[in-house]
Amino acid sequence: MSEITITLTETGNGGRYAARIDDVEAEAELTYRKAGPGRIIANHTYAPPAMRGTGVAKALVERLVADARAHGVKILPTCSYVAAQAEQNPAWSDVMLTR
Repeated sequence: MSEITITLTETGNGGRYAARIDDVEAEAELTYRKAGPGRIIANHTYAPPAMRGTGVAKALVERLVADARAHGVKILPTCSYVAAQAEQNPAWSDVMLTR
């Protein structure tokens, strides 16, 4: 199985998780923006065709959740993929907000 490497780049008002798989010449991403103290909005997830079915999108969401827990941040998932993953993973309810 190929290894997924995820990096985070933060800006003043948000951030971007980028994922690479060692044998694929493409990059998947999950972006968020800050929504006040202790809150972020997960607004976009994308996996290019070459990465679909590899678990890379779920790995991005798992990293987002882990980082949110580590930093005491709550996530509002406006991205449909992140919202679907949150519904399938009730153990994430401690960091996921609902509308």
